[in-house]
Amino acid sequence: MRTKIENVRTVTADGIETGKRVYIEGDRILDLTAEEIPADRTIDGGGAYLSAGWIDIHTHGAGGADFLDGTAEAFRTAARTHGAHGTTTLIPTTTSVDAERILCTAEAYDAVRDDPSLPSMPGLHLEGPYLAPSQKGAQEDRFIRPFDERETDEILSYSDRILRWTAAPELPGAERFARACLAHGVLPCIGHTDATFSDTERAYRAGFTHVTHLYSCMSTVRRVNAYRVAGVLEAAYYLDGMTAELIADGCHLPPELLRFAFKFKGRENLALVTDSMRAAGMPEGPSVLGAMDNGLPVAVERGVAWLTDRSAFAGSCATMDRLIRTAVSAGIPLTDAVYMATAAPARILNLTDRGALTPGKRADLTLFDDGIRVKRVFVAGRELAGTESN
Repeated sequence: MRTKIENVRTVTADGIETGKRVYIEGDRILDLTAEEIPADRTIDGGGAYLSAGWIDIHTHGAGGADFLDGTAEAFRTAARTHGAHGTTTLIPTTTSVDAERILCTAEAYDAVRDDPSLPSMPGLHLEGPYLAPSQKGAQEDRFIRPFDERETDEILSYSDRILRWTAAPELPGAERFARACLAHGVLPCIGHTDATFSDTERAYRAGFTHVTHLYSCMSTVRRVNAYRVAGVLEAAYYLDGMTAELIADGCHLPPELLRFAFKFKGRENLALVTDSMRAAGMPEGPSVLGAMDNGLPVAVERGVAWLTDRSAFAGSCATMDRLIRTAVSAGIPLTDAVYMATAAPARILNLTDRGALTPGKRADLTLFDDGIRVKRVFVAGRELAGTESN
């Protein structure tokens, strides 16, 4: 079936245009043109914006479910919640847990990975457990540990389910870890780390080319024996090929830092991520970070999750529409904010079949209004249920 979507403002890497029609055939974008092409059905976009579908490469859950709950239903609940807010591709993410829980999560993922009624989930993101305790954030001490070659290899035997793995590159064994990840097609990422600038340069050469949630839980300039030593943050800006992600929920980073990162890293090297936990899309109140049966109690207040002592954030409760609204309100042009939610994350994870409103790409599309409220969502040409009335 061929579908025509008309009366929209198309958002592409080159800008925003009116008068273009988007044609879908099967699961692909057939054309983006002002010309009339015969179609089996027509969708009137009502003058809304139409962009490539939004891609969230770091999310722990939503809708009251965490991926570490380890059930197919938890995956479906979280994915549907994100889909209702414009996400067409998401990368389910684990926090630091034991290997058994990671493998259990991978098995639950197997049950839903090809479900056409959900946003696409091309692989998992493992955040930990090989992290710096000094930069643990809301990760739990009991699960943080040094690199373990045997455990790493066991987990990587599931590598057809894993796209990225975040670790602290200053820990002994980091370069071997990076080689093992790359050999299995997994992107090693830097996060929850106290690495120095030189540690980060060495890690970059070993294959750690992406930084997990820039500014959050990472080293910056500090004094060592009175001498200033630069950290991961400075290296992330200095290394031209290093990509990074931003939690643009309006809480983790102020507008000034969003603009700063955008100016000096550029949209090509930055992805907007929710880093959301189960409270995304839910009312505020008590919640749990991680698995419901043994996770960390948190409090969701003022639009973000907190540790119960209110000493630090414990993850976001944002969805992708909120990220784009926050970026735009910070002064980033809509075209660039959408780019950081589509083309940039697609490039970072080598998802070459999506992320742009161009012929031949997957027909992953998000229709949204001037308030960046999602109206309709299409995944591989199929409209997701429950989005038309948003």
